Amino acid sequence: MTLKHSVFYRAIQLGLVGLLAGFSFIAHAALFEDNEARRAILDLRQKLDVTQQGLKSQTEDIAVLRRALFELQNQIEALKAEQSALRGANEQLLRELTEIQLKQKDVLQTVDTRLSKFEPVKVVLDGLEFQADPAEKREFEASLAVFRTGDFAAAQNSLLAFLRKYPTSGYASSTLFWLGNAQYATKDYKESIVNFRKLLSIAPQHARAPEAMLAISNCLVELKDIKAAKKAMEDLVKQYPTSEAAQTAKDRLARLR
Repeated sequence: MTLKHSVFYRAIQLGLVGLLAGFSFIAHAALFEDNEARRAILDLRQKLDVTQQGLKSQTEDIAVLRRALFELQNQIEALKAEQSALRGANEQLLRELTEIQLKQKDVLQTVDTRLSKFEPVKVVLDGLEFQADPAEKREFEASLAVFRTGDFAAAQNSLLAFLRKYPTSGYASSTLFWLGNAQYATKDYKESIVNFRKLLSIAPQHARAPEAMLAISNCLVELKDIKAAKKAMEDLVKQYPTSEAAQTAKDRLARLR
């Protein structure tokens, strides 16, 4: 083999070695890149798993939150319904209370009206002021109304009945006066004198006391007891000198002298 051929073969060998080395480096580099890629893929998968787990957890949380919101909404609706029912119940109670108050007011007015028929009333009569039951007042006025009709016998019975029923009445003195007049009108002079004297005994300051004394003198004149009649008129003038009855008595005394 010549030197020329030897160099050629040597060159070929070195070329083959270099080529093999290049292929080996390339293979090694490719293997390195595959490992990196696998690690990157694994990392991505892990990150994806974590993300998926996070999404799953969030989805579950959202589902729980939705259920909670749904329950809360139901509770709110239930509370609204309950509130509406309570409002309706309160309105009903208010209406019933108003009706009860109105009924109570009517009952109280009725009771007051009924009680007022029995409660004493203030009466001012013939200069006297006193309390009288409504029924008592009505009965006296009814008896006096009978007297004013001119039915003196009926008036006498009515006035006597009133005195028996109400012996301590504030109307007693006035009743005696009108009873005496009714008896005078029926010519029951003695009983008339008795009742006029009762009036003077229980109420000497009565507004009709002077008239009662003059009526006594009239009864005595009718009974032909002129002396007693004059005495009654003189007493009238002494006790009630400024009264109209006293002036009438003076005139009559002058005629009797």
